[in-house]
Amino acid sequence: MVPIVDRPEEALGRAVPRYWEGDLITGEANKTAVGTLVDRCSRYVMLLHLPERHGAEEVRDEMIKAIRRMPARMRKSVTWDQGSEMARHLEITTTTGVQVYFCDPHSPWERPTNENTNGLLREFLPKGGNLSTYSREDLDEIEDLMNNRPRKALGWLTPIEHLTKVLEEDIAVALTE
Repeated sequence: MVPIVDRPEEALGRAVPRYWEGDLITGEANKTAVGTLVDRCSRYVMLLHLPERHGAEEVRDEMIKAIRRMPARMRKSVTWDQGSEMARHLEITTTTGVQVYFCDPHSPWERPTNENTNGLLREFLPKGGNLSTYSREDLDEIEDLMNNRPRKALGWLTPIEHLTKVLEEDIAVALTE
């Protein structure tokens, strides 16, 4: 496990996209789950479809699928808690090139963007519910709603608008170097 203190310094702020935070939102008695990934900079959300199980193999497979859906420039790191669902984290890193960092035990404040986003997602994925009833299409719709929702922290831009703006600025800087 690579601890969060080893994460690159630029990940500490929220100015640079490609640093993600992740977690599981669980349903009734922790029997069902949906995985969440959120970009620290733009608050862009991706959801992991885990309809039957949410063990290490299922989370690994869904993480790899989600990372492959990201533009290559958005693939730098994911910070997660020390849950057993990430036991296959080395396979995620080997397959995708995305480094997985781990928070200290019982330290959700080390993933503040994800914790806040999970709270917002509870509007769509209520506590105590059976999360296995949500299809991939349902989760895509929730992602779309979240990523098109204006956020005060982004100056009332949506995550998609903010991410587009930051990536365009990134390209402009790269072209002038």
